[in-house]
Amino acid sequence: MNMFLLQAAQAAPQGGLSSWSSLIFFAVIILIFWLFFIRPQSKRQKKLQQERDALAVGDAVITAGGVHGEIRKVNEQTFEVEIARDVCIEIAKSSVYPLGTDPNAR
Repeated sequence: MNMFLLQAAQAAPQGGLSSWSSLIFFAVIILIFWLFFIRPQSKRQKKLQQERDALAVGDAVITAGGVHGEIRKVNEQTFEVEIARDVCIEIAKSSVYPLGTDPNAR
């Protein structure tokens, strides 16, 4: 029993140091993850949202489904897009990209 207590007392200072190094390691991993994944993605999303807000009547667009067209009407949440002569469809703004913008680009 005494031997067990002596071993536990000797391991305590090492355990405290180890827990700090583990905490620092996880903080560094989270920082790297944020710098390389979260921050660039949020910048891309912000840029894409600005491009969508700048779209106006007459602009050429491509939908998330790959349909090309031209904006005929801008509503609050949707665009009315002409995909062929006298054929218009209503598309959610979140699924429309300015023509020339690759939605999968990094």
